[in-house]
Amino acid sequence: MTGRAAPPTAERSEARTGWLLSTPALLLLAVGATGPLLVIVVYAFLEKGSYSGVQWAFTTEAWFQVLFERDIFDDTVSLADAHLTIFWRSVKLSLATTALAFALGLPTAWYIAMRPPERRAVWLFLVTIPFWTNLLIRTFAIMEVIRNGGLLNSALLGLGVIESPIQILYTDAAVLIGMVYVYLPLMVLPLYAAIERFDMRLLEAAHDLYASRWQALRRVVLPVIRPGIVAGGILVFVPSLGAYVTPRLLGGGKNMMIGNFIELQFGQGRNWPLGAALSLILLAIVLSALIALTRLTQRETGA
Repeated sequence: MTGRAAPPTAERSEARTGWLLSTPALLLLAVGATGPLLVIVVYAFLEKGSYSGVQWAFTTEAWFQVLFERDIFDDTVSLADAHLTIFWRSVKLSLATTALAFALGLPTAWYIAMRPPERRAVWLFLVTIPFWTNLLIRTFAIMEVIRNGGLLNSALLGLGVIESPIQILYTDAAVLIGMVYVYLPLMVLPLYAAIERFDMRLLEAAHDLYASRWQALRRVVLPVIRPGIVAGGILVFVPSLGAYVTPRLLGGGKNMMIGNFIELQFGQGRNWPLGAALSLILLAIVLSALIALTRLTQRETGA
């Protein structure tokens, strides 16, 4: 009889064959993803080596050193102010980067979404052009703009706005400018995807009910495009928190963030357990952000 379904045994055999064929790739992904993470977890509970590396003795000293430090003379314990400063700077700059990227990305995404359909691809193409260039090159380009003799200061001096160059490079402001420039496309694209699906009849109804532009934006537009806002916020906040190249070049040695601090422990600091503990803390923050994204998205969709 034609059109009869395949026997269950044949379906099971086909599924088994598919799993067997994908086993090498799955094993490679598992080893590549969990292997380095397990090494970091183990290192975080070992003693610091004499010159580098670790000693195979269990201890929680690395976790203690994350927030506290011992005096080298009398062994008294105090808060690790430098560590807390780096944590605060990292979170502060990441949040500021996300906020500024949203402030700049929302009107940009709205403008692109309001263009005729045949022109949107061109604007999206222009937004993605920075991804074609290496991050290091883009960071050096920003340095040429904001340094004392750069384009920004030269333009302000030429216009008579300032009498002497403004010191921007090697400050938190320079790091903020660089990260907003680098991660802005990651905010624009999710916002555009959300705005493109926005029903403009809702906006017309809000105006018919005598809502001001601010009320329409706050009570109609923003709630509807919230999934795009949340997705863009996570895409900007997570890489900003672990950024290394941009803070290293634009902030100098004194304005480091968590990523630079972790590299310092594995490099010049030669304190691998502390670097591993800091890496796990950074991972925990990232996972918390992703969980928040999932819950907000599920709440928005009613799941």
